[in-house]
Amino acid sequence: MEGVDNDVMIEHKAYARVGFLGNPSDVYFGKTIAFSISNFFATVKLRPSKDLIIQPHPTHDLLNFSSPHQLVDRLNSEGYYGGVRLLMAIYKVFYNYCKENDIHLHHTNFTLSYDTNIPRQSGLSGSSGIVCAALNCFLDFYKVRDLIKVEVRPKLILAAEKELGIVAGLQDRVAQVYGGLVYMDFNKENMEKMGHGIYIPMDLSLLPPLYLIYAENPSDSGKVHSKVRQRWLDGDEFIVSSMLEVASIAEEGKTALEEKDYSKLAALMNRNFDLRRLMFGDAALGNLNLEMVEVARKVGAASKFTGSGGAVVAYCPEGTSQVKLLEDECRKAGFVLTPLEPFPSRLNEMDLKTMNM
Repeated sequence: MEGVDNDVMIEHKAYARVGFLGNPSDVYFGKTIAFSISNFFATVKLRPSKDLIIQPHPTHDLLNFSSPHQLVDRLNSEGYYGGVRLLMAIYKVFYNYCKENDIHLHHTNFTLSYDTNIPRQSGLSGSSGIVCAALNCFLDFYKVRDLIKVEVRPKLILAAEKELGIVAGLQDRVAQVYGGLVYMDFNKENMEKMGHGIYIPMDLSLLPPLYLIYAENPSDSGKVHSKVRQRWLDGDEFIVSSMLEVASIAEEGKTALEEKDYSKLAALMNRNFDLRRLMFGDAALGNLNLEMVEVARKVGAASKFTGSGGAVVAYCPEGTSQVKLLEDECRKAGFVLTPLEPFPSRLNEMDLKTMNM
């Protein structure tokens, strides 16, 4: 087969991300801070093969059922869509991008498979994790990593998800492409001029100990996007001013992290969530999501969503005794509490070179 070692298996992981501070999405030209975690990840494997094969996952793409009850139960818990559609969409976007930019791709076929342990509907970027890992496989399989800038890759991941009607913005994809702790500025001028924001990696050790709260079987995610986007487009004064304030929280958070002012950081986390709640409303956020935040606040911990809902990131400024109280409250409420394990950037030397091209 042309251009590749037929015995080589390419494997990449993309890690779940936590949206730490900032506005809900870069579509509001704001600022945000996010970081990757090693607790959960998606894995994609690619090996050369005679035919081009996208392998269904035995659980997430299950098509054989023992009974009608199992089928309906599976749809109720997992939904209609698995990861195969994500793999096909990112390949289409990647292929078209290379074609449009005169990037030559060899003609060797491959077999693509995936796995993931990122909890569903948890606001930890499970779908984009699969897409990001697959894109990394394609970059290495076709040996084009040096031809597609790091700044461009989140746009390709986003384009693949938009192909499937997934409502999303760039920030999650930036966090997973870059890895580690990243400050992002999506100001309008840069977005319109360059097609991407300004992405600044930060020292991961600046983060204090953080915890994740989530429900193993989420059932009430609310209608998170509500009408806020349209109100923002319409120039609604409250939404516009609130979005500006939430963006400024990311900017203040960057300074608080750099100065290790963790009491300030806790206040910013709480304010971040409070603004989101005012903008979106309780009905849109969902009772389960609100309960996770309240469980943390009940013991004095700072808390906010990791994304659009589904999980909460919590900080216990008073240390071990407060963590123990939080564990007890989560247990009573039926939530999972686990220490977050921030994961450093995995950009290699070739990736870093493309950032300076």
